[in-house]
Amino acid sequence: MMSIFCYEYLNFKSLGLLLLLFLGIPFCPYSVYSQETRGESWQLQGGIGVCSSVEKSELLLEAKSAFLEVNIQDFFNPKESDAEFASKLERIRRSSLPVYAGNCFFPGKMKLVGDQIDISAVLSYAEIAMKRAQMTGTKIFVLGSGGARNIPEGFDRNKACKQFIRLCKRIAEIGEKYGVVVVLEPLRKKETNFVNTIAEGMKIVKAVNHPNFKILADFYHMACEKESPEVIIDAAAELCHCHIAEVESRSAPGIRGDDFTPYFRALKQIGYEGAIALECNWKDFDKEVKCGIAEAGRQVTSIPDF
Repeated sequence: MMSIFCYEYLNFKSLGLLLLLFLGIPFCPYSVYSQETRGESWQLQGGIGVCSSVEKSELLLEAKSAFLEVNIQDFFNPKESDAEFASKLERIRRSSLPVYAGNCFFPGKMKLVGDQIDISAVLSYAEIAMKRAQMTGTKIFVLGSGGARNIPEGFDRNKACKQFIRLCKRIAEIGEKYGVVVVLEPLRKKETNFVNTIAEGMKIVKAVNHPNFKILADFYHMACEKESPEVIIDAAAELCHCHIAEVESRSAPGIRGDDFTPYFRALKQIGYEGAIALECNWKDFDKEVKCGIAEAGRQVTSIPDF
């Protein structure tokens, strides 16, 4: 399967990363603050991809998407039989667009904290999904799942936090087994009451303390929560994936003209070489996705060298 790395950016460093992918070694190379990269011409080695479905692969290739980020509950659905998944796997093998990441990890009814949590069911679900991810070469699982991690009313917050940390450690261990890095996605308060900022997410990530459990920076949620792009610098050692969308209507870059350069400047400062996925609301997907990828790419390349 093709790597997510854009061929125009290939160099000896990225070839080494490709070798790790080929060998199936779990890693998150983009979470390291690189003094070597800082001050040099910055390249987003992971490229710009899109959160969408496999059915859109050919269109996304035409739009110059570097990768696809699928819905885990839909594509890797642990409730489906192996035979049902086999047909999806065949579609991926026929496609030239890699499925680098997956989001929407757990359904809202599968609680990750509180009195209703069923740990064995959660871990079984994660095991099947990640095993299937290994078959497609998928390396990132986004743990947003705001409904699943929402703390029930009246439930002790400290207890919920401890529950979540213990559970995430076990999920990370499954990720290590299958070469998948789980990235915690802070979500705006309208979507969950637990982990709303990168600063809060970093406390969880540090407590989990596992190489297969990292943090995601979603520019949309950061803007909604008034979180400064500068926190990206503080999260440099653990940052492993990014999402992007305009703030007013969660539209694609270029629709309303949002300026993302403060986020890209922070990414450049830490030497981030990972991926950015468009996670947007679409009115005309076929048209807007081309504009979105192009505009995000334009803003990335507009950042001057330090």
